[in-house]
Amino acid sequence: MGQPSEVARTWTPSSWQSFEAAQQPTYPDPGAVDSALKQIHGFPPLVFAGEARSLQAQLGQVAAGNAFVLQAGDCAESFDEFSAVNIREKLRVILQMAVVLTYSLGVPVVKVGRIAGQFAKPRSSPFEKIGGEDLPSFRGHIVNAAAATSAARTPDPDRLVQAYHQSASTLNLVRAFTKGGFADLNRVHAWTQEFVASSAEGQRYEQLASEIDRALKFMRSCGIETETSDSLRSVDVFTSHEALLLGYEEALTRQDSVGGGWYDCSAHMLWIGERTRQLDGAHVEFLRGVGNPIGCKIGPDATADDVLQLCESLNPARIPGRLTLISRMGAERVESSLRPLLQAVRESGHPVVWQCDPMHGNTFSAPNGLKTRHFDAICGEIAGFMRAHAAEGTWPGGIHIELTGENVTECLGGAENLLDTDLDGRYETICDPRLNARQSLDLAFRVAELMRTSGVA
Repeated sequence: MGQPSEVARTWTPSSWQSFEAAQQPTYPDPGAVDSALKQIHGFPPLVFAGEARSLQAQLGQVAAGNAFVLQAGDCAESFDEFSAVNIREKLRVILQMAVVLTYSLGVPVVKVGRIAGQFAKPRSSPFEKIGGEDLPSFRGHIVNAAAATSAARTPDPDRLVQAYHQSASTLNLVRAFTKGGFADLNRVHAWTQEFVASSAEGQRYEQLASEIDRALKFMRSCGIETETSDSLRSVDVFTSHEALLLGYEEALTRQDSVGGGWYDCSAHMLWIGERTRQLDGAHVEFLRGVGNPIGCKIGPDATADDVLQLCESLNPARIPGRLTLISRMGAERVESSLRPLLQAVRESGHPVVWQCDPMHGNTFSAPNGLKTRHFDAICGEIAGFMRAHAAEGTWPGGIHIELTGENVTECLGGAENLLDTDLDGRYETICDPRLNARQSLDLAFRVAELMRTSGVA
């Protein structure tokens, strides 16, 4: 299940350094960067090769049309808002969405968090003008701070070490919650937050939870011990992030003691962004050689030839579950842009997971200047994604969502019908706008309905 032997012969964790690397920050003291990366290289791995192989096997079921993947979490994790409560509430929403999708679709849902490492963000320009002054762009807390001062925006290598430690702490909590009883399906009612329970989508969730309760009672009456069943008491939630800072990723790459292959032990799954998927670039070079399951964002201008070359470079052995293609095309373009790609990949025989990111292609600025997204456009892109797959006879394998468990006001619409004038209420993201818990739960029900009405489920 690891990488092909020819890759192992020609690839090393540092071979990316011979290629052009986009989106890398410029540090004022390269020696301090080397020192920070050496520290990280000496730290324990955050995840293990066996866990990455387990995720790949589950994603292989998605590629075969037998499961669905929910990948969700923050646009960018924050050093300032790091707490057990925030992690718990984010995990709670992911679990709720997964229950809705599992119950409605009748297939297993693979749960992957944008968590425990999603700190770095690509930018359209290395500088931005604020108050008449050109400042380095904010690239996420792993690089610099968001405050609009020259000192705050100067890339700081100590933040690489801080990101490692926060990722380790976050991962410990995720494992404790998912294996220690919090994710027990017998507690499905307890996952509803106060501000979700009072909403229409919350009441709909409670109705579904009651149906699950009745099913569990029926199982117990048949002599099945639901309280002690591991499959009901705990879940797997895997970690993922965009592999943007290649020095950091290299520092956490380890050789597996079992199979001998190399794995990026910063997360179970890594992905390449739309801005860094150059076939002759450093990001493709690095990720083609690690054994983790990997993803690649695909925008509306990608050609069938682009996608097939990425498939050959990133998964030449055609291992099911190894490669996820994540379309991010915008509600207006997704159906027409995606169909030729689906056809080309299907005819090539590459066993990819197709996933829809309905967030990034639907971002715009509200009248007050804040970046936002409209819930209807998010649903519209997912609907177009489903229609494209129905037309081509392929499996729409999952969704890739930016969300939070907090009651923020960052995306418009939804059951609450948030308006432009509501954005200032609780606009707390450090980067891109996220769905709040109510909108996320509403989206899960919408996705299930779209899967049924499109004829793919």
